[in-house]
Amino acid sequence: MQKVPSNRITGHSVTARVRGAAAVLLVALFSLQAAAARELPDFTALVEQNSGAVVNISTTQQRSGRAGGSPFSDRQLEQLPEFFQDFFRGPQAPFGRRGPESRPEPMRSMGSGFIVSADGYVLTNNHVIDGADEIVVRLSDRRELMAKLVGTDPRSDLAVLKIEHSEDLPVVKIGRSSQLRPGQWVFAIGSPFGFDHTVTAGIISAVGRSLPSENYVPFIQTDVAINPGNSGGPLFNLDGEVIGINSQIYTRSGGFMGVSFAIPMDDAMNVFRQIRDHGTVARGWLGVLIQEVNRDLAESFGLKRPRGALIAEVLAGSPAQKAGLRSGDIVLSYDGEEISLSSDLPPKVGRTPVDEAATLTILRDGKRMKLDVVIGRLPEDDGAQVAAGSPAPSASTPLGLKVGPLTAEQKDALNLEGGVLVTGVAQGPALQAGIRPNDVITELNRQSVQSVSQFNDIAASLPKGKAIPVRVVRQGQAIYLVMKP
Repeated sequence: MQKVPSNRITGHSVTARVRGAAAVLLVALFSLQAAAARELPDFTALVEQNSGAVVNISTTQQRSGRAGGSPFSDRQLEQLPEFFQDFFRGPQAPFGRRGPESRPEPMRSMGSGFIVSADGYVLTNNHVIDGADEIVVRLSDRRELMAKLVGTDPRSDLAVLKIEHSEDLPVVKIGRSSQLRPGQWVFAIGSPFGFDHTVTAGIISAVGRSLPSENYVPFIQTDVAINPGNSGGPLFNLDGEVIGINSQIYTRSGGFMGVSFAIPMDDAMNVFRQIRDHGTVARGWLGVLIQEVNRDLAESFGLKRPRGALIAEVLAGSPAQKAGLRSGDIVLSYDGEEISLSSDLPPKVGRTPVDEAATLTILRDGKRMKLDVVIGRLPEDDGAQVAAGSPAPSASTPLGLKVGPLTAEQKDALNLEGGVLVTGVAQGPALQAGIRPNDVITELNRQSVQSVSQFNDIAASLPKGKAIPVRVVRQGQAIYLVMKP
């Protein structure tokens, strides 16, 4: 009988092959894990090399008993959850009673800082030492040294201290923040909640962030864990260089939520040198009010995509006015550097030395042009408030608006030569654009408005379905809105 070859495999053979495949798979997994481990940074040596120059800063301020003896300042307490605020402020507070009948006692706060020079200069946040009567710097070797305040810059939230009668001070290495990119590894050393020399690590999430309360600092955003007490501490790169100063956090709970902000070291060192050498900080000033260019504004001004800084108002007597800038101009670049967002412009102007010339590329009436402007010095009080006048007799327009003439008193109060006062807004394009009663319209479709009759003539000739810009002055501030008739 003829034998037929069998394709069957014995159980022993199957088991051997499965074991072999499993072994190969395990080896591959271990190799991948080892490769991943090699790619993760080891901060051990970096921390050992740099922690000595990071200091804990404690301050004492004489004030009413309601401030109590908490180790947190009022600003730091506001960042904590309500439970902790009540705990540290209430009569059961562990650092002393805080009721209205308690005796006046010093308020103590804490923060972080770092030594930037061998002769004892220390950088920290302004809000760490704001109002302090006594400042004590504690080093990692447990030395406690008195420090004096050299100067502050509230606009950038920076302060410079000087340690007196000190020797053998460790110093950090200063890095450059201009070349930072999202995704880079960074780590912080500080004193969150009073725990000295705590190390946290993460990556750079974004650069050039603009915060509503800070116009002159292009913040570094990170996901490094930062909490009250970290303020003023250094942010390091993997070369052991300080590239930022931890300053703020975004939080809804009072604690860390993965969004932290640091002052770039390039800006911080500029402020430090000015305070050290002159005792004050001089910033460049252009003298314009700007706003973001959104999609509708870009279309109405003839831009293919939203970009640049739209000048809503040019302040009288400012460098911008002397250079010939006008409201409605869009700044596209500053000294050859592109302005993508309106928030890009103030830091660039602020870093420009006073009395130095800068070249602006602008878009005016659909055409590009260049203007040279001599940068002035930012005034100490650069805000201005003007009051709006009372409504005047009005006339209705097809845009859903009721407008009236401005009185001489209203023009003087708003520092305007012309315009019409909005006295009523009905359903229509104006309401959809966001125009409100008591707004003053000074431009319509990039044409100057001097009177009610002129406004009506321009309104009657507006193209239908096309986005047009409208310049309004609201509570003394000029802004551009977009309306589609």
